[in-house]
Amino acid sequence: MSISQQEGATMTAEPVSRYPFDRTEALRPPQEWAQLQGGCPVAHVQLPSGDTAELVTRYDDVRTLLTDPRFSRGGAGAARVSTTADGGIFARGMASGSMIAGTGHRRWRRLLTPSFTIRKIEGWRPRVQRMADELVDGMLAGGSPANLSRELGLPLPVRVICALVGAPSEDQDKFAHWSQVMLTLTRYEQSEVEKAYEEFGAYVSDLVDDKRAAPGDDMLSELTQISDSQDGRLSHEELIATVQALLLAGHETTSNMIGIMVAMLLSEPEPYAAVVEDPELIPGTVEEVLRLDTTLSVIGMPRVATEEADFGGVKVGAGTTLIPCRPAANRDPRKFPDPDHFDARRDNAGQHLAFGAGPHFCLGQPLARMELQVVLGTLARRLPGLGLRDAPGDLRLRTGLLSGGLQDVWVTW
Repeated sequence: MSISQQEGATMTAEPVSRYPFDRTEALRPPQEWAQLQGGCPVAHVQLPSGDTAELVTRYDDVRTLLTDPRFSRGGAGAARVSTTADGGIFARGMASGSMIAGTGHRRWRRLLTPSFTIRKIEGWRPRVQRMADELVDGMLAGGSPANLSRELGLPLPVRVICALVGAPSEDQDKFAHWSQVMLTLTRYEQSEVEKAYEEFGAYVSDLVDDKRAAPGDDMLSELTQISDSQDGRLSHEELIATVQALLLAGHETTSNMIGIMVAMLLSEPEPYAAVVEDPELIPGTVEEVLRLDTTLSVIGMPRVATEEADFGGVKVGAGTTLIPCRPAANRDPRKFPDPDHFDARRDNAGQHLAFGAGPHFCLGQPLARMELQVVLGTLARRLPGLGLRDAPGDLRLRTGLLSGGLQDVWVTW
């Protein structure tokens, strides 16, 4: 890949490279990220859809894209990401006027924020701990080696979000399938996407009917009552979309992050052994895992410049689609000294952009952090000799989806 952008230059017409970039190992970042950070603040890339966009990799620039109101979340003129006719879940959400991504976003967050405060989520920690111990019991009973992704990574976040929302956790395979299809990048056809949306929508509609008939002490019952009140805070269509988003986002990324965390910590002997010896390192270790992960965010939510802007001397015009590369930003040496080094005591690790920033900062990040801490603490306490079955170089990425991560992570003890 050639790096041809110069400071003060106007954007060129030819793509620098196809994006996402290839990589030699699953846990290692593409070499292009560091090259671009060093000499090309804005790089012209071609997305899987065939559309082109501008890739931004430096920490301060990425944070600006995420927080500055001059950069909107998509729109009619935004580059399409996925190969499907609808352009992918990002474009679809904007085109439908979804309150989750569109103009009603602030109203949506006001409704849901009370359920995701740190205090509220900490109240769930003992229950999540019991769930984790039960799943580890089952994994141990099955013997070594075990597929941690299947035995712990998927079922724990599904159980947690289903308990929080008020949905049956035994439907985890349905959630996993619908999530993958809806998050397709290149793997599924448009007809499969439409079928997944239809099935998922019908499933959630049935859940709403059940909660309307027999309300419980859960988020879905509360949201159904709000919607039925017809006070303008949440329409029925918005209720269905909200529950879909909670069930999808509430398990998909955390599920994959559990496998990534375990693989990353076991790929070298020091990080996991340090947590086994000193559990006080768990919060800092989780933050470093989130900062150093390069696999989960395949293509970030595109932004569109509403006016001309400047990044490191490179001007982008109004209407330009920009891709904020958060994993690259989290390894920017301007922000994180010795960025590729794992340091559970790093002072500013929590300033990573894994959960985004600004008005669209991940609503569920307290829940994700708590789940990761519980998983790591449980494994360190119960399986101090945990190891990877496969060499780190043999781990394989999930491909063809907007949400990446690793394929099955097998462990031994």
